[in-house]
Amino acid sequence: MAKSVVKPRFVGVTGLPRSGSTMLCQMLAMHPEIDCEGQSSPLCNALLGLRRMLSDDQFMLSQLDHSFERSYGHLKSAMTGFLRGWHGDADKALVVDKNRAWLHCIELLLDLAPEAKLVVCVRELGQIYGSIEAQHQKTIALDFIDHLADFDRFGRADILFAKDKAIGAPLISLHALPDLPKSVRERIYVVRFEDMMRQPVECMAGIYAWLGVSPLQIDPTKLEAGIRESDSHYRMKYTHTQATQILPPKLHEIPPRIQRQIETACAWFYQTYYPKAPQA
Repeated sequence: MAKSVVKPRFVGVTGLPRSGSTMLCQMLAMHPEIDCEGQSSPLCNALLGLRRMLSDDQFMLSQLDHSFERSYGHLKSAMTGFLRGWHGDADKALVVDKNRAWLHCIELLLDLAPEAKLVVCVRELGQIYGSIEAQHQKTIALDFIDHLADFDRFGRADILFAKDKAIGAPLISLHALPDLPKSVRERIYVVRFEDMMRQPVECMAGIYAWLGVSPLQIDPTKLEAGIRESDSHYRMKYTHTQATQILPPKLHEIPPRIQRQIETACAWFYQTYYPKAPQA
């Protein structure tokens, strides 16, 4: 008799840059019931590209005119198969896929995989900017992929928070969370970087419980390093170093004018996720 194949439940890791998603994936991968490669995946981008392509395809549009239900069913079946097939070799209860865009298209994801859940990483925004700026100063002879090196620090911060840039794009998706239906919001778990660094054991216990896997107490002094993600793709401005232990990060010094601008423009973020000033 052929062995039945159990489809793994889908977990997306997403959120703001420089907010601990690499470390989170390291700790998720240590659980025996979770399949997690850890590096950023092209799956979300591929699904969005497939939707765009077929929505513009003349043959597809013609079929929708004559047999909408069946043709739309073909489309959903193909996209669902693509989603499931991407991690088709996973043999554990959960499979984790990391991409910053999952939060933006969570409703599409849940339409294709109703059991899916998202873990969203956030961090105090000034420290996110500070982390990016500090890395830029270490690699100042290289430009950003979107050519931010020619701007001064204030201008660079302003652009990073634009709606289509590294911090601004996922921030807009976070801002839209309260407007999503309750059934969608219930599939989202927000984890703060500061909590992960200060209380990793308790933080991961909460995540494991929410995901519905067996309890596992990690040892924050003995983390297993996995696949190293490509940093040259980001011109070495958004590094993904995997640590073997969790150490309190050094706070970045942020110019007061930039910090005030961030807190004023993103007051909703602080009211929601940081009602009290975080401590690293």
